[in-house]
Amino acid sequence: MDAIRGTASAAAPVPLSVLDLATVGRGRTATHALRTSVDIARQAESRSFHRYWVAEHHSMPGVASSSPAVILAHIAARTDRIRLGSGGVMLPNHAPLVIAEQFGTLEAFAPGRIDLGLGRAPGTDGATAAALRRTERLHEGADDFPQQLAELTRFLDDDFPDGHPYARIHAVPGPVQGPSARPPIWLLGSSGFSARLAGTLGLPFAFAHHFSAQNTIPALDLYRESFRPSAVLDAPYALIGVSALATDDEKEARRQVLTGALSMVRLRSGRPGLIPTPEEAEAYAFSPLEREFVDGWLGNVIHGTPDTVRTGLDDLAKRTGADELMITANAHGGDVRLRSYELIANAYGLPRA
Repeated sequence: MDAIRGTASAAAPVPLSVLDLATVGRGRTATHALRTSVDIARQAESRSFHRYWVAEHHSMPGVASSSPAVILAHIAARTDRIRLGSGGVMLPNHAPLVIAEQFGTLEAFAPGRIDLGLGRAPGTDGATAAALRRTERLHEGADDFPQQLAELTRFLDDDFPDGHPYARIHAVPGPVQGPSARPPIWLLGSSGFSARLAGTLGLPFAFAHHFSAQNTIPALDLYRESFRPSAVLDAPYALIGVSALATDDEKEARRQVLTGALSMVRLRSGRPGLIPTPEEAEAYAFSPLEREFVDGWLGNVIHGTPDTVRTGLDDLAKRTGADELMITANAHGGDVRLRSYELIANAYGLPRA
């Protein structure tokens, strides 16, 4: 089985996957959110979605996915087949050796099912990034990303050259303990930097269309133009993260996605909090500037009835040429998100495992 390329199932135009932020709604707890994450992963597996990823975020009350490796270990024990990975781990926040050990451990738990998606952003605000990295010189993390990536790859492959300061250091679990596969590395991005780097290195690329839609096609074009065949891939492979929510009723879909839009308004204005309820979002008095932001934000969220969402996903796949769509469902309640993935699976006729 190809560790990177998926296969489209039933009527889906490309493989469909799931990106989970383990969102925490007002009136709920992190325990509720993480239990929902397990339910979503198990449902995704049972409905033939290709992979399930979680994203690293910090100091955000509305998100419980600060520790992807911990969440993935828990979910690996409760699933059997679906690929699991990070979408992504923010590499500058961590020592490469630590990431190699964490994902080597995950690979030992779930052989052949783990993806290691890496980003160069902090996944949080500057003050929190400084607390994570124990330095105020945050630009160095992003600037050093290619070097950190090379070091991480060496640890995963256990192949530092003789004479290197780390030549006698081994990431365990890892190759030093015997022949084993290692998680494929993906580069994540919302601009051109990681697109070009992924292409140059011949790695798979994941683009954050769900919050940087205006850059999607330029970034994918840059990735494809920059691509050089490697031992990992002989041709480009790009997935895009897509915000999509299906409900049984068109108006209800709009009502539900408005909660995510209000959450983003608050985040962008330095007031992050729990995901608001639909009632709270409906009652909120948006300023003209906020309303303009919300209209733009919701313009990139595919939402509505299952047929509407299917049409939107089909059009997006065709327009971008993406090799895979990774769907993230933003809503206050876990039941709404679970129902959305089920409706999307039904719309495409995805088989039940």
